[in-house]
Amino acid sequence: MFSNFFKSMGWCKVPGFMQAHVELGFVNEVELKCLLEQETYSPQTKAASLMEQGALRERRAKAPRNSVVQSFKIVILSNKLNLLLFFGPLAILVHYVTDNKGWFFLLSLVGITPLAERLGYATEQLACYTGSTVGGLLNATFGNVIELIISIIALKNGMIRVVQLTLLGSILSNMLLVLGCAFFCGGLVFSRKDQVFDKGNAVVSSGMLLMAVMGLLFPTVLHYTHSEVHAGSSELALSRFISCIMLVTYAAYLFFQLKSQPSFYTEETKQNKEMSEDDEDPEISKWEAIIWLSILTAWVSILSGYLVDAIEGASVSWKIPISFISVILLPIVENAAEHAGAIMFAMKDKLDLSLGVAIGSSIQISMFAVPFCVMIGWMMGVQMDLNFQLFETATLFTTVIVVAFFLQEGTSNYFKGLMLILCYLVVAASFFVHEDPHQGWC
Repeated sequence: MFSNFFKSMGWCKVPGFMQAHVELGFVNEVELKCLLEQETYSPQTKAASLMEQGALRERRAKAPRNSVVQSFKIVILSNKLNLLLFFGPLAILVHYVTDNKGWFFLLSLVGITPLAERLGYATEQLACYTGSTVGGLLNATFGNVIELIISIIALKNGMIRVVQLTLLGSILSNMLLVLGCAFFCGGLVFSRKDQVFDKGNAVVSSGMLLMAVMGLLFPTVLHYTHSEVHAGSSELALSRFISCIMLVTYAAYLFFQLKSQPSFYTEETKQNKEMSEDDEDPEISKWEAIIWLSILTAWVSILSGYLVDAIEGASVSWKIPISFISVILLPIVENAAEHAGAIMFAMKDKLDLSLGVAIGSSIQISMFAVPFCVMIGWMMGVQMDLNFQLFETATLFTTVIVVAFFLQEGTSNYFKGLMLILCYLVVAASFFVHEDPHQGWC
């Protein structure tokens, strides 16, 4: 039986590495096919690994040695968007000169806009020296660092609802506004055809988002049905347990994408290189990238502290709900760089990259940032849970279902994008008239 199988596969005899297993009956034909495929493709895998290592060594050898002035010009002065960086110091000046919280909040919001893009740039430069796997982990870590910093500062101030609403708003913004604009703009450029993306990755992403909804849904239902075993403590204990599960799931998801199924990330790297020949070599050295990451993260932390303190004052000054500021205004500014990147990729017919930006960011926030904040709050003694309240949880659940339906075919066009944008406008209008029952924000 096995000899016929090997003859059909072009082998005259059973390979030595399987001989003992076949004789002892430890494998069946299906397993043998898998082992043969591994034996066949392992040289290619090793060759690809060796090529990547060689490329890394070449990049390290060609690492630029910039002076402080040159490094400043490359990182700060090379992008016109960085002109908005000067609004940050201006906002701090306004804070100490006047009592107008509305202007202070607006200037802080504008000043923090380019920081996400610069953090992404520094991360990409550092990833040039680390390889695809570590580079992917770096992008996963720093991809939503602004949201994490704002959330941690708000947690420190006891503003639990601001944390919950800001993270919720980032998820909604990425899934509806960012993805919708990408589909819409890409569909207008390629109006005579449906753009295609990887259906398998889209299905996995939809599953991750649905699991995130499940994690938020059960503590909320437990709260509103008054079915806790221990009133006031069961909900919090359940939230912390679910947060641990979500963090483990996200770690497994990263391993699956980076190690078991690295094809998407390989394709993403290849397409990024095709965009510009200059992207093949780093513009700054490894230590420059690390130093700039530290400087930019510190500046984000400082500016975020002022921004969080001004939220309530801006709400009173502008006479709009804090929930609208947290769910709509903050995420739009925080995701501005991702928004532009997703649209650019879609207009170049690279929908997989657009999905990686929009849906990947949503997964990272829902499956990592949210449970991470619950655990950080636990360490701080702050009782943050996964009960985002009924209105907010229902909004997230509906959004995930709508997006999952749009992704299931593996195609997109401008009409699908328009529908996602209109859905986001419905969400924005709903939060504009929504009065949060927890006015104390803690």
